[in-house]
Amino acid sequence: MNVFTINPLWYYAIGFVVIWVLALLFRKQLKIDVEGPILMRKTKRLRGFIDGVAQRNPRFWRIYMNIGIPISIFFMVFIVYALIISLQTLFQAPTTQLILPGVDLPGQAIAVPFIQGIIGLATVIVIHEFGHGILARAEGVRIKSIGLLLLAVLPGAFVEPNEDDVKKSKKTTKLRIYAAGSIFNLTLAAASLLIMLLISVLFISSLSFGIPGVSVPGISTLKTEPVSLNISGPIFPSFHSDGIKIDSVVPKSPADGILQSGMVIQSINGNPTTNVTEFEQFDATTYIGETLTFQTNEGSYTLKTAANPNNATKSYIGIQSEENLAVNSNVSKIWGNTLPWILFNIQDLLFWIFFLNFAVGIINLLPARPLDGGLILEELLNYRLSKTTVNRIVNGLSIFLWGILIVSIVYGTGRGILMLF
Repeated sequence: MNVFTINPLWYYAIGFVVIWVLALLFRKQLKIDVEGPILMRKTKRLRGFIDGVAQRNPRFWRIYMNIGIPISIFFMVFIVYALIISLQTLFQAPTTQLILPGVDLPGQAIAVPFIQGIIGLATVIVIHEFGHGILARAEGVRIKSIGLLLLAVLPGAFVEPNEDDVKKSKKTTKLRIYAAGSIFNLTLAAASLLIMLLISVLFISSLSFGIPGVSVPGISTLKTEPVSLNISGPIFPSFHSDGIKIDSVVPKSPADGILQSGMVIQSINGNPTTNVTEFEQFDATTYIGETLTFQTNEGSYTLKTAANPNNATKSYIGIQSEENLAVNSNVSKIWGNTLPWILFNIQDLLFWIFFLNFAVGIINLLPARPLDGGLILEELLNYRLSKTTVNRIVNGLSIFLWGILIVSIVYGTGRGILMLF
């Protein structure tokens, strides 16, 4: 077992034990509620802030969410379709997995960096719950409490509206409140993507996500194969690429114990890899069992490719990588090296804010209780059907969808963990 690569998992396990022990020992002092596998800390703070934002222009928020309701319905259909389609490759290349920042497992479709992942998840939680709270107050629904929760090891937050106020509300009011969380997430995702592309087009040498045949950040969890997105031609180029930098090595992969994070790959088998395009061109010609010699800034290393955990017909190296960028000399003379790298890191953070808000936002629209999508579906069906019929439909669909989701996550994540041993 490679202790280095396992460490992040141990950190999560230790953190889980410490938090739960402290919460149970000091639950009264910390005012923590324990409900089954959930820890909750409720507060009445921030209600004034939410109320102020909502009451500044309640008409705007209602119009905003009138647009958001059909968008939510579209993504409800989309996520159901994507989840059902994922069954085709569930036991060959699972695409639905539990993603933990800083943890990279064999066969995992996407690896989220720790710092960017934590910040990104924080924005997901805060903006989602503020969305519900703002729309509730804009509709005149009182807020009982706001708080943080921990479902086993998964952090979350909640805004608890007054149940009596919600029950008395019109159906359109309920739909606006239920849709608000995910629509706020999708709005933040869109804004982050726009700013990220703007920075890339203006200043960064290229925007590249995905290297076929290599496990890399930025791969959609709805895809069974890595995809590439390259946006080149910045107006004011600040960087140039001089190789492929290894961000991390996937445990138990061909590269494990041979290549290391921080190395810069300059060529493979004599073929230059100064940028993503060159790397892709070479990677497309490799085969399973081929011996590859990597020339790096730290020396020469040889490994033999294996079958990709997600596609047994393709070769696999097992690295998280990106272009190794260096500041252009003409830029460094004017702006120095610090400012360009600040812009680059902002772009990187914006990508993960975009990705996590988009992913969590649409997953939360899955039409299954107790997710927002389930509440929206229930309210839509209430327009035409009896309460009994609605309950049967929503309960049945919830069991079906949660069954697929749980099996997919358990198999996809469990398989990756077992591959470590």
